[in-house]
Amino acid sequence: MMITATFLLVLFVVTLTVAAYSTYGERKVAAFLQDRIGPNRAGPFGLLQPLADGAKMFMKEDFVPATANRKLFFMGPAIAMITALLTGVVIPWGGTLTIGEHTFDLQGTDPEIGILYVFAMVSIGVYGIMLGGWASNNKFALLGAIRAASQMVSYELAMGLSIVGLVMMTGTLSLSGIVEYQAAHGWGIIQQPLGFLIFIVCAFAECNRAPFDMPECETELVGGYHTEFSSMKLGFYLFAEYINMFMSSAVIATLYFGGYHVPGLASLGLDPNLVTIIGVAAMFAKTFFFIFFFMWVRWSIPRFRFDQLMNLGWKRLIPLAILNIVVTGGLYYIINGF
Repeated sequence: MMITATFLLVLFVVTLTVAAYSTYGERKVAAFLQDRIGPNRAGPFGLLQPLADGAKMFMKEDFVPATANRKLFFMGPAIAMITALLTGVVIPWGGTLTIGEHTFDLQGTDPEIGILYVFAMVSIGVYGIMLGGWASNNKFALLGAIRAASQMVSYELAMGLSIVGLVMMTGTLSLSGIVEYQAAHGWGIIQQPLGFLIFIVCAFAECNRAPFDMPECETELVGGYHTEFSSMKLGFYLFAEYINMFMSSAVIATLYFGGYHVPGLASLGLDPNLVTIIGVAAMFAKTFFFIFFFMWVRWSIPRFRFDQLMNLGWKRLIPLAILNIVVTGGLYYIINGF
């Protein structure tokens, strides 16, 4: 129990650190793509910029609109932040580590329905956005919340269907089980390329990232569902978005790129602890690549119109996801039989 609690505390600190420095990375990537310098004042190379942003959030006035529903106004950002943090508990960040006489897995918990748990947390996160937008008693915030909820619910369907083919192949809903299957039979991207494409597109919409950032499009809705929020309540919403991006990248790496698995590493005869450490490094390298990919796309592709977004989800991705299930089932029947 003590080891698990320590691991969860370390995971909590790492998640917050990655989310904080993702804001720094976002600005640096944007600056590079736009031929600018980016943050360079707070600390060497601007590395203290996230701390300066955090201090600014804490020092801002915590304003609550007079006509807002105060209880729900506080619950909205809290739900968004908590559900974002809870997602990482079931992700396998590495293999088995042995310290002295104690052996433990680098995973908070490994339920048999791990992938369903991830989708459950994502679904509950919608309530944080809806409550925040509705409780603000602001029409722009409400419109942003409705947009966010409608696009997240729409793309959850395609996202859920996209992994059915992978689950059919691996025969498990456990994230660690999926990683072990890939270690033995090859990465999911090779066996489920269409499922991967659908999943990553849906991940952009789930995280409200460009080109699907309709809930926050400043030119139409001011700031979207968090227009009326300030201080750390606004910080929670912004932090939750970057935590969701981090967790989405980790889930993509786990489902389709072998997670902590490194091809050929086990055959080198290295110390098991060293293999585990290399696996953890590989897992974070894959995750950071997809975080960079999220940022790259944001500053490269223009925003969709909302009707285009909904048409893509309902009329393109869901039929493609169903087709992927049918093709996967047919190939499984041809290769293995029932």
